Order: sequence, then structure tokens, then C-alpha cells
Amino acid sequence: MSSICLTIRSSFLTFFLSTPILAEIRERDWCNVVTCHMDTAQAYVWRLQNFVIGEHILTPSPENQTAVKACAISACGNFAVIGTAGGWVERFNLQSGISRGSYVDMSESRSCAHDGEVVGVACDSTNTLMTSAGYNGDIKVWDFKGRELKSRWEIGCPVVKIVYHRSNGLLATVADDLVIRLFDVVALRMVRKFEGHADRVTDMCFSEDGKWLLSSSMDGSLRIWDVILARQIDAIKVDVSVTALSLSPNMDVLATTHVDQNGVYLWVNQAMFSGASGFDSYGSGKAVVSVKLPSVSSKEDSEECRDPDKPVVNHSQFQDSSRLYRQIPDLVTLSLLPKSQWQSLINLDIIKARNKPIEPPKKPEKAPFFLPSIPSLSGEVLFKASDSSNQETGTKADEVGKTAKGPGSPESDFLKQLHSSAQMNDCRFNTLLSVFDGSFYLYLEYFSAFTDYAKGLSSSTLDMELRMLQIIDDDDEQEPEVRPELHSIELLLEYFIHEISCRDNFEFIQALISLFLKIHGETIRRQSKLQEKASRLLEIQSSLWQSVDKLFQSARCMVAFLSNSQF
Repeated sequence: MSSICLTIRSSFLTFFLSTPILAEIRERDWCNVVTCHMDTAQAYVWRLQNFVIGEHILTPSPENQTAVKACAISACGNFAVIGTAGGWVERFNLQSGISRGSYVDMSESRSCAHDGEVVGVACDSTNTLMTSAGYNGDIKVWDFKGRELKSRWEIGCPVVKIVYHRSNGLLATVADDLVIRLFDVVALRMVRKFEGHADRVTDMCFSEDGKWLLSSSMDGSLRIWDVILARQIDAIKVDVSVTALSLSPNMDVLATTHVDQNGVYLWVNQAMFSGASGFDSYGSGKAVVSVKLPSVSSKEDSEECRDPDKPVVNHSQFQDSSRLYRQIPDLVTLSLLPKSQWQSLINLDIIKARNKPIEPPKKPEKAPFFLPSIPSLSGEVLFKASDSSNQETGTKADEVGKTAKGPGSPESDFLKQLHSSAQMNDCRFNTLLSVFDGSFYLYLEYFSAFTDYAKGLSSSTLDMELRMLQIIDDDDEQEPEVRPELHSIELLLEYFIHEISCRDNFEFIQALISLFLKIHGETIRRQSKLQEKASRLLEIQSSLWQSVDKLFQSARCMVAFLSNSQF
């Protein structure tokens, strides 16, 4: 672990932190953090809740005091065990700071726990056993309460680091021979041995469930060992050696620090996010994958690595309305809209009938007699203008209307978004087809801008926009040039076909299709061109629903099986 500068209160004393130990169980009662510092003969206690140093300083009792090299907190949070460079191991009460006895091996040449430096101490989950490791290669298991030696192992070479997992009772040790050994402190025997590192091992950590052991080395490698299978399941090599590592309790993120690097690097667990069925699909065994650390000044797609024969495409022009899309096969993506928003599209008639007022609205009072007014359908008062201004305004409005309203021209923002999205995406898709070959697959979202616009509208507004396209006096086999509404209905069918094929915004599109067919179902039945689109929509919808329903049935069977199981 890299040294961390720690200043105590008024910065008169500055120590370099060596090993911090934390226990969360007594965070609100008394000090729950113990730290030992470089070349310091005392261990310090801290209150993590208030981020202050505690009132006690843990000092070992021998007269010839040596630097504290290791510390640990018991599972109950009441005791701290510290080991020194002189081989002394002592237990302290964290609440009072009083010594509660030392661990002494009578077989040693002097009265101490180890003949050499203590490199690590650990306590089990029930305060039954305490384990200590010495630099001379001896690992000893003690009775926690009685402080008597129960067992010892001789590795044969100096031990440099130990890591203990309280749930499974396994102690991982690494020595100067670069071999990682796992000991069962309850059964008092060695159970695993892992080899693979070519340089000094800098850090180790267990996963939360105790099934994985992660280790890093100065050779730049980071290896993951399966404790149950007794083999290496993955390994990577970085350009800057790892100095410390820690795996999150959920096993989804790994944090590492590196030599001469100020930042903390985060690694994502592919076994949880890649959607792979099993870890063996990408477990590399003893093969090491080289990975470079990310850098702020890194240059992507350099000129040297670029293929001169391959056409260069400016992707920035496609970033406004389209994006590279990756979706898990056989699944659908929801729109994440509020449930009431898309459900109201289906039950809009019921909502309108329920909200209909019992009494008709009252008309506003008439204006004074000296203001000329004309009746209106909405009940609002309209003031009558002069005849000359009426004629001029009417003539200009007719000219503007004739100019603006051409065949198939959209009249609302809803239709403008629909037509512009269709034209823009058709143009871009044809451009991509002419640039990329068949081996490069680029997925573009059609109508993405239109989908975002429709999701922002209320249910009543969507209903009104769809009803504005309704054809009341339609004849069979009309051309889109005669009735522009038919072209908009055809575009909506193409939009539904595309969105269902993409399996995106699933529940919102289903509700929108239900409302669309309720309004325009009769028009689609009369037009053969629309019937072809509707048949294609039905085919894709049926295929998609069969796959989704199969997933639902599998989930129901699994839930029913687990509910009826007897544990």
C-alpha cells in the first residue's frame, strides 16, 4: 500500500500511514479505526464517525519498544491486536485503551510471539482464534481468549503479507518465493497453493463471498484465482504496476492504485455486466491480457494506425439524432415513462367520460352594447372589425394558405416531426450504405427525434394529433396526393414497424399502436397499400410477443418452483 500523509489535529506531528484497520460494528460507541505508522512504536485509534483521533494511544509493554508493523480489530469491535517489528503481539481494549495481555510462544529463544518481525495479524468471526505471521516464515494460530498457541506452520521462506476472510476461515499468505498459499485456520492445514506471479506481490483481497482471491504484482499483472476450483480464471497485465486493490462488496467494481499515479482506477466486473452465461466463456486461464491504463492525453485513431484504403467518415454529423446501439438479444427495452402516462393512452375514452362535467359550462357575460361583437362556437366574445380590413385580411390569408398548404404538407408540430424525421433518416441511411461495406454493421435509430417528441406530449395531445388525421368520408383506393392524411398514416405504420423491430420503448409503442388502430382501423381496412403495412406490422408484433411471452412463462415457472421449495 502506498504511503499516505496523515496529519494529527494541529499538524505539529506528521506520520506516514502504513496500515489502517476499520470495524463498522462499534462506529457509534467508541473508536473503530486503528492505524500503525512507519517507524512509530505506537498505534493510534480514530473515530470514523467524527473524523477525529481518539483519546487513547496503544503502546506495547516491552521496555525495548519497536515499531508497530501490523494491527487488527476483533469481529465484536471491542479489541485491537497489534504486532511489532520485535515479534511482540499484544491485545488492547478499544474502549479504555488498556492492555489485555500479550501472546507469548515459550518455544522461542525470547519471550515473544515471533522470533522476527510480525507482518500480519488477524481475528476470526467468533473471537475464538487469532492468527499471526512472522517474517521468518512461521504462521501461528492462537486461542484468542486464553492467548495459548494452538498450531503453527513453517513455510520455509519469509512471509511478506497475509489476508484473512472471516466468513470461510481462510488465510491467504504470500512469501518471497512468490507463491500464494491458503490455510484453513479452523482445520489447521494448508488447502490451496497458487503460482503465477513473476515479481513481488503487492496486495491481495478476497471477494465478499470468499470464492475469488485477487492478487497484484510488481510485474504488472493482476490475477483472479478461483478458490473452489483451485485455478486461475482471469489475468490482465497493465503498463503501470498495481500497488493496492479492493473489490466492492457487490463484486461489480474493482478499485486499484498504481505506481506514481495519483488517481484511483475503477474496473468493471464483466461477469455481471456483459450478459455472458458463464465465466468460463471469457476466463483466460493462464493467458494474460495486456491492458493500458486510460490517460487524459491519449490520442485515439492516430494517423499511423489509420488504414489509407478505407474511406474516412465523419461520425459527428450523425451524433445529433442517431447513436450506436447495443441491446441484449431476445429482450425489450422500456421507455421508463410513468405508468400513468402510457396507460392513459389505452383508457383515454374512459377517462374523458369520467371527467365530463355534469352541467354544461356557463357562457361568459356579454360585452357592453357599444362594442360590436359576433357569436362564436367557442363562446368567446369576438369583436367585429371594419369591412375594408376584413377584405384585405381575408385576401392575404387565402394567399398564404394556398402557398403553405400543398399536398401532404404537415400542419402541426407532430406531423412536422414525423415527416422531417423520415426524410432525414432516409437520407442518412442511404449515405451510410454507400460508405460502409457489409462487414461493418452500423445500427441507426430511425425516428429517434420523433419518439422523443411523442414521449413529451400528453395523452390528450397525442389523441388529438391522431384524430386530426382521421378520414371520415374516405373512398376505397385513394391516392396519397388526393388525401395527404393517407401519407401520414403510412408513415406512422412505418414508424411502428421500425420501433417494434428495434424492441425499444416497448410499453409506450404498444399503447400508441392501440390508440392508433382504434382511430384509423377502418381507414386501413379500406386501403390496400395500408393493409400491406399493417400485415407487416402484425407479423413483427406476433414474432416479438411470442419471444417476450416465452420469457414471461420461464420467469413464472421459476418463481413458482422457488415458492414451492421447502428450505
